[in-house]
Amino acid sequence: MTAYTEAQAQAIDCLDEPLQIIACAGSGKTQVISQRVAEILKQPKVEPRNIIAFTFTEKAAAELKERIHTVLETEGVSTQGIAEMYVGTMHGYALDLVQRLVPETFKFSVLTDITTRLFIDRNSRKSGLTECPTLSPGTPRLRRFLHSKLYMQATSVLREDTIDEERVPSGVLKSHWEYMRLLYDNAYFDFTEMINLAVQLLEADPAEDAEAGLVQRHIRDAIRYVVVDEYQDVNPLQERLIRGLVQFSANLCVVGDDDQTIYQWRGSEVSNILTFSDRYAGVRQVTLDDNFRSSKGVVEVGRSVAELIPFEARLSKAMVAAGHQDFARGDLLALDFADPDAEASWICERIQAMRGVAFVDGPGADPRGLSWSDCAVLFRSVARDAGPLVDEMRRRNIPFVIKGLNRLFDSPEIHAIVGVFRYIVSQIDGVALRNLFDDASLLPPCCDWTAAMQVLNEGRDFDRGKRWGVYNIQRLYLEFLEALTLREDTVPGDPARAELVFYQLGKFSQAISDFEAIYFNTDPEQKYRSFADWLEHQAPDYYADAGADVGYAAPDAVVISTVHQAKGMQWPVVFVPCLRNNRFPAKRQGGLGLFHVIPDTAVASPDRYRGTVDDETRLFYVAVTRAQKYLFLSYSPVPGNRLYGRRSQFFDHCARQSWFLTRELRAPSPTLQPHAKQELPNVSLSFSELKYLFECPYQFKLRFLYGFNPPLHEALGYGKGLHDALAEAHKRALDGDLVGPSAAEDLVDRHLHAPYAYPALKAALRDAAIKSVERYLTEHAADLERTIHSEKQIQVHVAPGITVDGRIDLIRRLDSDEVAIVDFKSTARAQDEDVTRDQLHVYAVGYQELTGRRADLIEVLNLDEQGKTIRELVEDPLLSAVRGRIKTAGDALRDNDLPRLPVWDDKCSQCDLAELCRDIPDDQKRARRVANGR
Repeated sequence: MTAYTEAQAQAIDCLDEPLQIIACAGSGKTQVISQRVAEILKQPKVEPRNIIAFTFTEKAAAELKERIHTVLETEGVSTQGIAEMYVGTMHGYALDLVQRLVPETFKFSVLTDITTRLFIDRNSRKSGLTECPTLSPGTPRLRRFLHSKLYMQATSVLREDTIDEERVPSGVLKSHWEYMRLLYDNAYFDFTEMINLAVQLLEADPAEDAEAGLVQRHIRDAIRYVVVDEYQDVNPLQERLIRGLVQFSANLCVVGDDDQTIYQWRGSEVSNILTFSDRYAGVRQVTLDDNFRSSKGVVEVGRSVAELIPFEARLSKAMVAAGHQDFARGDLLALDFADPDAEASWICERIQAMRGVAFVDGPGADPRGLSWSDCAVLFRSVARDAGPLVDEMRRRNIPFVIKGLNRLFDSPEIHAIVGVFRYIVSQIDGVALRNLFDDASLLPPCCDWTAAMQVLNEGRDFDRGKRWGVYNIQRLYLEFLEALTLREDTVPGDPARAELVFYQLGKFSQAISDFEAIYFNTDPEQKYRSFADWLEHQAPDYYADAGADVGYAAPDAVVISTVHQAKGMQWPVVFVPCLRNNRFPAKRQGGLGLFHVIPDTAVASPDRYRGTVDDETRLFYVAVTRAQKYLFLSYSPVPGNRLYGRRSQFFDHCARQSWFLTRELRAPSPTLQPHAKQELPNVSLSFSELKYLFECPYQFKLRFLYGFNPPLHEALGYGKGLHDALAEAHKRALDGDLVGPSAAEDLVDRHLHAPYAYPALKAALRDAAIKSVERYLTEHAADLERTIHSEKQIQVHVAPGITVDGRIDLIRRLDSDEVAIVDFKSTARAQDEDVTRDQLHVYAVGYQELTGRRADLIEVLNLDEQGKTIRELVEDPLLSAVRGRIKTAGDALRDNDLPRLPVWDDKCSQCDLAELCRDIPDDQKRARRVANGR
C-alpha cells in the first residue's frame, strides 16, 4: 500500500461513519478517495454496484476511475464488476438513473449550456423568454439574444434553489412552465432538469407514483456507499439528490474545501460544507492539510490568502507544505507595470526565458527542461482582459491555447473561417474573403482557391430545389477545407503551428454542431444567414465562459485560462495578471440581473448570486494554489479608465508577504533542452469510439483529439429508437411481462425520436421501425423470456489511463443453454465486418470482466428485413487476440501514434471526415455527393 500520512490513513479507514474529509489544495485527496473505495471493496458482501462516487467534472471522473483501478490491481483486489460502480458527475448519474428505469425518458437527449441558450433564443416566445416580465421599469420584458443567458439562470434557480414561489411574479412562473413544457415536448433535458427529475422521483410517495417506487427500490437495494467530491460546490438541488440517495442508510462521505467554493454564481451554497456535521448525525471529520503540490513559498502565500476570509465563514485548517518543490528567491514575484501592453510584454519575455529551466515533476524524478505547456496564465476574465497578451504572443510566435472556446472567434484563423459564412450570405465578397485567408496565413502551398470558391458558390445556391437537410453547414465546412487542400500536413508553418490550427478548426466544428443541432430544420437561406449573424454578434458572448475543451489534444503551448477553468489543475509556472481593483476582486455587475426577474426576497442566501469579497478571495486562493513552484502576479492600470486604475487588494496583500519580490530578479538560467511533459488525459471511450481507433487511428485523432464533428444526418435517432424500443421489451421480460408484436406501434411511438428528419422521412422511419419491432417480437418471441440482461453496463481497462465503457444491447440464454452476447444493427451503413467482430469480442471481454464468466456466442442481429445476422463462437484465442489489439490501440493512443491508413480503401469511403485526411478519388467524390443528396 502507498505510504499515507496519519490524517490520510484515518480518512481511508473510516468506512462506516458519516465522514467529512476537509482537503486543502494539493493534499492528495484523489488518492485517498481511491484507496478508501478499495478498502470498501475489500469488505465481505460489498460489490462495486453498491458504490457511487461523484466528481465535479468528467475529467476528474476519468482520473478517479484510473486511480481506483490502479489501487485495486496493485493490491490484488478483484476488479470484477467494476463497470457497475458509478464514478462521474451528478448530472450523469441522474441521467443514467432515470433513463435506466423510466422508459419515457429513453429518447431524451441532453442540451449543453450552449445548445440550451440556442434553443431558448430560437424559440424565444414558446420558451417564455420574451414573455418573461422583469422588475426593471426600463425593461418590461426580457429580450431575445440579449437576455437569454439571464433567462437560463432564472429557470435553473427556480428548480435548483430553495424558492418561496409566493414571492415570485406569476408571469415569471408562467414563462418558466412554458420553458419546461417546450423542453419535454422536444424530448430534451437541460443540465438542471436531469437532476430535478431524479430528485422528484426520489422524494415522491412510492405508493402514489409507480416510477418513484421503482427508482427508490433500486436505490434501497443497490446503494450502500456514496462519496461526493468537491462537496463545497453542491447547490441545494444537488444536496437533495444526495439526501435521496442515502435515505435508506447508505454511508455518506463528502470531500471538499470551503476555501475553494468558487461556483456561487451557479447556486453553490458554501453553508452545505460548513454545516455538514450539524445536519448529519455522528459525522467524523478528518482534515488533509499537507500540500504535496507546491513549494513552501506558494503554500504559505495560499494559506495567508485563505485566512483573509473571516474565521466564522471557514472550517478550521492550516495548510502546510509537504512536497518536494524547493523555494528559491525570485520564484514568487509581484510586479506592477505602466499599462497592459507592458505587462503582456513582460509575461511573454518571462515565458520565453523559462524554457529549458530545470524542473522536477515528482520525488525522485529526473529533471527536465520546462516547455511552453508548463506555463499557464490565469485571468479573472479571459474575455475582458486577455487581449493584449494574446496579441503579444502572436507577435512573438509563442504557441498558446485558450481553454474551452473562450476567445475562439478572436483568432485570425477563425476570423477567416467566419468569413466563409459571411461570404455565403453576401456580407463580404470573394476578394475580402481571400484577404482574410492571406492575413491568417491559412492557404496551403498547394491551395486551389478556385475549387474552394466553387464549393462555396454551389453551397449558397439556395434555389437548387433540394430538401433542406442537403444544405448542411458542417458538410459544407468540411468540403471547403477539402477543396482548399487544408490538412494537418499542409498548414503553412511548422508542425507545432499545424497542431494548433487544427485544434482551433476542431473547436469551430463544435460551434457548428451546437448551432445546427437547434437550427437544422430551418429554411436553408435563413439558416445560413442566422448562422453568419450568430457568429458575428452572439457566438463570442455564448462562448465567453465556455468551460470544456472539445477534444483530448494537449498541444505544447502556453495555457490561457480563467481561474474557474483552472480548478483542479496545476502547472510549474503560473501567471496571474490584471490584478486591478474592480476586476479581481470583481465589481458587482450592474444592469439587468437575476433579481430583476426573481426577487431576492424569494431566494435563500441571495448574496451568493451577487458575489462577495469573500467569494472573490476563495477564487484568488484557487489561482495562487495552481502553481507548483513559480508564481508571478502582476498589475497594470488601464489608461484613461478610472474604474481599473488602482491595484487589487489581493496584489497588495501578496506584495506584503515576505515570500515575494517586488522587483524583477533575473530569470533562472536554462540548463536543459525544453521537454514538454507528455501526459495524455485519462480517456474514457465508448465502444463505438474504440471502433474508430480500431478502424482508422487518424479518424480517431480528428474526432477525439481535435474535436471535429461529423455532419448531422437526417435519420439520426432511428437506430437509437429501435434499440430503446427493444430494450424496454427485454426489461419488461425480466419482470415477467412478455410483450408481443401488437405492442410494436406503442413501443416505437414512445421511443423513436428523429428530430432532424423531414416529414416524409419521419413517417417512413416510423413505418420501418414498427415493421422491424413487429418482426423481432414475432421471430424472437421465445427469446424474450430467456433474457439475462438488457443494456448491461460493461467496462474494459485498455491500458493505464484508458478505459472503454459501454452497454451490451442484450445478453440472453439460448435454448441450448449457451449464453449469447447480442448486438443490434439497424442501419444500411453497416460497418466493416472485421470491426463488428472485434467489437463483439470486446463486448465478450467486458462481459467476462464484469461477471467472471465467459459468454459462449456473439451475435450481430440485423433488424433490417434483408439484414445479415452474424453468429460466432467465443474462443479463448480470439479473446486473447482482441485483448492484445486493445492494448496495442491504447499504447498507440498514449504515444499519439495515430497515422492515416496507408491508402484509400473502403473504410475511407465510410468516413465522415475523409475530407480532412487525404485526396478523395473522383469516383468517391461523386458517390459521396449522391449519398448526401447533392
